[in-house]
Amino acid sequence: MARVLVIYHSRTGHTESMAHAITGTLQGEGLDAECRRVEDTTPEDLLGVDGVIIGSPTYYGTMSAEVKKLLDDSVKYHGRLDGKMGAAFSSAGSTGQETTVISILEALLIHGMVVQGDFQGHHYGVTSTGKLQEEDLTRCQRFAQRYAALVKKLYSS
Repeated sequence: MARVLVIYHSRTGHTESMAHAITGTLQGEGLDAECRRVEDTTPEDLLGVDGVIIGSPTYYGTMSAEVKKLLDDSVKYHGRLDGKMGAAFSSAGSTGQETTVISILEALLIHGMVVQGDFQGHHYGVTSTGKLQEEDLTRCQRFAQRYAALVKKLYSS
């Protein structure tokens, strides 16, 4: 069974709510998915999983310093995350979520991770504005279902 780590940073609880919704859907799709705060995650934790999904609030159009630190510290494993599945999500008070997601994806792509775009809606990764609404949870579910389907294809035994 594929193992996925959903990592997030959240101050208001909005990104955390997204992380839990994504993790719950991944588990419902039959994956071994764990949800963890970025503060409780080390770069070594990225090595023991098949997929990593990272979520951050939007700060000036990019990821939080806490998420950036994890990604900066992961450079010591450059090349060892190659072929793992990656994805990103973000929340914001108003705008900038897409550039936040892209900033996370850039680091995952440099690691050689596989990233799936979406031809509908949120092309780079699921995002939300403010407190999560039902439509945000629906988008989180779709995001996680698509992620799970690809992880299963890549890591089926």
